[in-house]
Amino acid sequence: MVLSPGNLKLFRLLFSDAGRSFYSGGEKLSGCVQLEAAEPCRLAGLAVAAAGRARVELRGGKNRKSRSQEEEYLKYEEEVRLEEQLGRDSDGCFLLPAGKTFSFQFGFELPAPGCLVSSYRGKFGHIRYYVRAVVDRPSQRALWCEREFEVEEPLDVNRPDLLAPAAASRQKRVTCLFIPDGQVSISARIDRKGFCEGEDISINAKFENTCSRIVVPKAAIIAKHSYVADGHTKELCQKLSAVRGNHIISGMCDMWQGKTIRVPKLKPSLLGCDIIKVDYALMIYLHIPGSEKLVVELPLVIGTVPFSGVGSRTSSVSSQVGSLSSWSSFPSAPPSYSNIHRDLRVDGLRTPLLHDYDGGEKDEDEDEDEDEGGLFMRAPEQYYPPPPAYSEVDQDSVNPPQVVQVF
Repeated sequence: MVLSPGNLKLFRLLFSDAGRSFYSGGEKLSGCVQLEAAEPCRLAGLAVAAAGRARVELRGGKNRKSRSQEEEYLKYEEEVRLEEQLGRDSDGCFLLPAGKTFSFQFGFELPAPGCLVSSYRGKFGHIRYYVRAVVDRPSQRALWCEREFEVEEPLDVNRPDLLAPAAASRQKRVTCLFIPDGQVSISARIDRKGFCEGEDISINAKFENTCSRIVVPKAAIIAKHSYVADGHTKELCQKLSAVRGNHIISGMCDMWQGKTIRVPKLKPSLLGCDIIKVDYALMIYLHIPGSEKLVVELPLVIGTVPFSGVGSRTSSVSSQVGSLSSWSSFPSAPPSYSNIHRDLRVDGLRTPLLHDYDGGEKDEDEDEDEDEGGLFMRAPEQYYPPPPAYSEVDQDSVNPPQVVQVF
């Protein structure tokens, strides 16, 4: 609300549906402008305008100039008819009497779906929508007040392109002082790309470790914010939620079969804007002590219309069967007892594992008080003797008991 230094006591703008949280393309937005005078005053006119635009401003540092760019999505203007409630004086100005509140209605339709982009506020830019009312007064400066409203364009995750699976694989050779030290690899897959807030993402992944270090598999949902101004791009990444798996020692592998990570409360993916973009991705990675992470990224689209579930059981079962058949093979029989002492022996020196897997940067998903419990890159050398021989022969039949007669 903006108050006049002189005559106006009340000047405010209200929306008809005050409890509404957002609007979408093609919907109608209506409201009223309320005026009340402390003493009789003259008005030249009242106008209502609506605007929506994206703006990026990249602040320059030392010896660098700032850059900015705008895109317009909504522009509307309307002259409110004051003559329906107010009279005119000899100069043609409207007379606003004191002691009474007047409400002047307005309304307009938002552009068709697909012509707007969702509201956004970020570090280097925003997408903002508002309605502004302007009162013109003769021989005085104009007064104005405005009210913002949110726009959220619907995004259906049941689109065919968002129901398609996403998969990727990568491997990396690890070195120690330029000496080859084996390699690590990741193969990962999700059944679809589109998700909504509160849904669980099911991850199928295989991790292999043939280097001499213990590695840790993790997954995280990340957001990428991109700002463009005058041909220059600024990108920011943010980790939103994360999960972790079990440590993988040298020469071993691990599999995630339907490990889940929940989508937190997020703004939908920002599509349709050329200067501001918000993309999401599922990052699956391995922490390797003393080396850079091995990272695989799978694209995600966060929508507003939830997954319908049609065909989800068939696709989920088939994808899991395919992934299991391609990644794993199960032994046909259990190992022999005579091989136990060879299977449980791991040769080599014991080297303590660093607690900080990220090379000095603590991840948000790691507890600062977590105790790794004395993990080792090599287990101590131990030998387990085989169990005693087992026989089903009745010992009493071999050495029958002797009967002693007492007289």
